[in-house]
Amino acid sequence: MGFWDGLWGTWRREGVPRFDSGGASYAVQLTRRNPVISLTKQGADRGNMRVNLSWRMRSADVGNQGLTTRALLRHPGRLFKPDMPSPQGLAMVNVDLDLACLYEMADGSRGVVQPLGDFFGDANKAPYIKLSGDDRFGSGTGETIYINFDHAEEFKRLLIFVYIYDGTPAFDRTHAIVTLYPSNGPRVEIALDERAPDARSCAVVLIENVKGELKVRREVKYVYGFQSELDRMYGWGLQWGRGYKTPTR
Repeated sequence: MGFWDGLWGTWRREGVPRFDSGGASYAVQLTRRNPVISLTKQGADRGNMRVNLSWRMRSADVGNQGLTTRALLRHPGRLFKPDMPSPQGLAMVNVDLDLACLYEMADGSRGVVQPLGDFFGDANKAPYIKLSGDDRFGSGTGETIYINFDHAEEFKRLLIFVYIYDGTPAFDRTHAIVTLYPSNGPRVEIALDERAPDARSCAVVLIENVKGELKVRREVKYVYGFQSELDRMYGWGLQWGRGYKTPTR
């Protein structure tokens, strides 16, 4: 095997491209005040873009529960004392977040890419969207969706969303971040840390093809149901049924 053959084999695995963020070492955060970015204007409307979801329980929920700054100033020694575990404490919260994408193509076809139901998609044929796998434990790599923008003209709109499949509704305590890594320019970060008690799903970003220009718009809209409620909110018109994951061993 030659050098370039080995490099190509490393770069591709199971038909899914592996790549970096195009060389940019800085990030752009989409906020309520600055919610839109154009992939076309930064030359990122071709090639592959990966969308990553990562999360972890906030450190404040795991250790030193209930210690405020004032309390630490009064009793600094408490910082070094282990917390007593409580069956109802915040540290006991466990959440399984899933990354997913609703898609509508230019020809009118619509569907979803998500772990539930094993709808993992395909990066090399329609819908040109591929989910890497299902992370049920909030590992360092999280979950990743690959979008093949070499077929950008075939996309009409894409809705990236996150839902809590299992566990306590606690978006504000999972420190979840959705990061877009375009083929060129800075990575784009959207934090899901707003307080939304009992919300089980969140529409994160909407990617639209507007007269040939790919625009990314921050949504961060929480709903108390699941995919069908997001569908109604954005008018996708799909038929939904109850689904379950295969239990882990």
